[in-house]
Order: sequence, then structure tokens, then C-alpha cells
Amino acid sequence: MTTTPVFVRVVDLETTGSRPPAHAVCEIGWQDVVLGDDGVWRVGGQDGAHFVNPGRPIPPVTQAVHHIIDADVADAPRWPDIAPTVLRSDAVALAAHRATFEQRYCTAPLTGNAGWICTWKCALRLWPGSPSFSNQVLRYWRNPAGLDRNRGLPVHRAFPDAYVTAHHLRDMLQTTSVATLLEWSALPGLLPRVPAGPLRGTAWTALDTDALTRFTTDRDEDVRYSAQTEQRRRDGAADPVDEPDQPSLF
Repeated sequence: MTTTPVFVRVVDLETTGSRPPAHAVCEIGWQDVVLGDDGVWRVGGQDGAHFVNPGRPIPPVTQAVHHIIDADVADAPRWPDIAPTVLRSDAVALAAHRATFEQRYCTAPLTGNAGWICTWKCALRLWPGSPSFSNQVLRYWRNPAGLDRNRGLPVHRAFPDAYVTAHHLRDMLQTTSVATLLEWSALPGLLPRVPAGPLRGTAWTALDTDALTRFTTDRDEDVRYSAQTEQRRRDGAADPVDEPDQPSLF
């Protein structure tokens, strides 16, 4: 009897800009992370990339980031036609680094209402000691086992970036359930340190009460949430997202 493999599909997009519908997708890449019969998650399964015709010129400032030009995508399929072939699968979840960006384009009708894991938000909680939490800084700070350097290049292309992210996700899944990663991903980012300003780099635990209180009303939701979480800790209030993982996979 053949069983359906359990996997998470990591996706990465290259676009003409950051704000749909003014901007559109020009490339999608993906890499699966598969749960083996031995209970170990591995980078494997399906992978690939497709150019996408964005239906508009790619601005030069964007071409300079990913080096995709109009001629590359002229004969490519449009986003509504190609997106479901990648985004709709038997995956238990989709994943991306800073997934809120991908979700702007990978809307619920295209994904079949799939859940999303944000590896950036999860890295904040699992690897708070990293000097930064970009996909590439994590790559060189962590040096994930088995990552083929050449397959992870060039950066800012859809498949190489998805491939690198998949290695971060694989390592996350070795210690943390899919359900917990999904839960963390649905919340604002829990920053380990103040991200900007005169107190940049200061741990929340090191702030005095007045400074912490100011951050609890910050305009940035990640800063606000992080400060409020520290405030709840000091007040002795339980934080439901910090409860231990359940033993089940999902």
C-alpha cells in the first residue's frame, strides 16, 4: 500500500515590485521538505522554477536585483495559470522566508487556503542569537548540513532562495512541530532585540520599564508585540505561544 508523503512546500517569488496589483510575479521557485518513514525531515521531493509573464515591464531597479529581464518572461505563462500548479498540492503547509511577502501574491484562491509557515518568524524564536535573520545571513551563520553552495546561487532568484530556505525549515522541523511553526507564523515576529534606534541591539529583558512601555505602542507590529510579550513576562502573565510543543506532528 502506497502512502501519501508528508511534506511542506517552500516557495519563493521574484516580482516586478512589492505592492500588488501595481506589481506582479515574474518567477516562482519551490523546494519540498519531506518527512521520511524514519521520522526525519529531509530536503527532497519536488523542486523547480518557472518564469511568469507579469503583464507589464520589469523596472530597471528591479532587474538589477534579480537580473530577470522582459525578454526572459515574454513567452512565459501568466500568474493565474501557473500559480495553482505549484501552490495547490498535497503539502501540509506552504513556507517562505518572510512569508507575508509571498502571501500578497499567493492568495487563498490560488493556494486552496493553505496554511503558511514563515521561516523568518520561526528563526526569531528558534535561533535568537543570529546576528541577523535574513535568509542569506542565516545560511552562512548556521551552515546547514547538506546545502549545496552552487544550487543555492545566485541569490535573489526563485529556486536558489527556496532551496536555501528549505534547509532552514528542515532543521526547524527536526525540533518543532508543523503546528507550532504555523502558530508562530500567524503571530507578529517575536524580535529578540530592539531592531532600530538608539537602543538598537538591546535585549528586551535589559530595558528599563519606561523604555519598554514606549515600545509597547510602537507603530511596527513586530516591535510592539515583542515589547508587549516582555511586559507580560514581567507581569507574570502566561504567554500561550510559549507553551511546550505537543508531542504530535501536527
